Amino acid sequence: METFGIRIYKEYFNFAAAHFLIFEDGTREELHGHNYQVQMMIEGMLGGDKDIFIDFLHIKPIVKAICDSIDHRTIFPDSNPYITVKSDGGSVEAVYHDGDRWVIPSRDVVILPIPNTSAERLAQYLCHQTLQALAEKYPDAAISRVEFAVEESRGQAAVYRMAFEAPKPLHELDFNRSLVAR
Repeated sequence: METFGIRIYKEYFNFAAAHFLIFEDGTREELHGHNYQVQMMIEGMLGGDKDIFIDFLHIKPIVKAICDSIDHRTIFPDSNPYITVKSDGGSVEAVYHDGDRWVIPSRDVVILPIPNTSAERLAQYLCHQTLQALAEKYPDAAISRVEFAVEESRGQAAVYRMAFEAPKPLHELDFNRSLVAR
């Protein structure tokens, strides 16, 4: 099978965010931050007599906007059994199972629909958000593979991939599927 694709790793695909990982045994890292860098690749079939799979001009602002939406924020997961995160409008309160507590102004926090704030889950989130936005512009684009990498520090990245046995139109993907499914 012959596929075409695009790979983008613009310098402005970045975000700075504070987070901590929660480990399987219920322990956690200290709150800290990274200057994340994002790379993406998407492959699929050219439709009909088209010569362009997906135009760079359309996808770059989508990925940049998603990165910007979490830039300079503290990131909390919304579905980890060891932490409860609540927003009252003006502030976000996160309570860890051992009693640690953070209260941060709402404008400085993003609560993501992920079970942990690992680079792997951030890559998955960015991928799903990008594909959902792309589906509005390219509903019939038949994709066979997509990959997002989130680099925490130079030379250290986590990768999330989606691949299909046969190319699948973007409008057939289920974006309501929970990112927390394990």
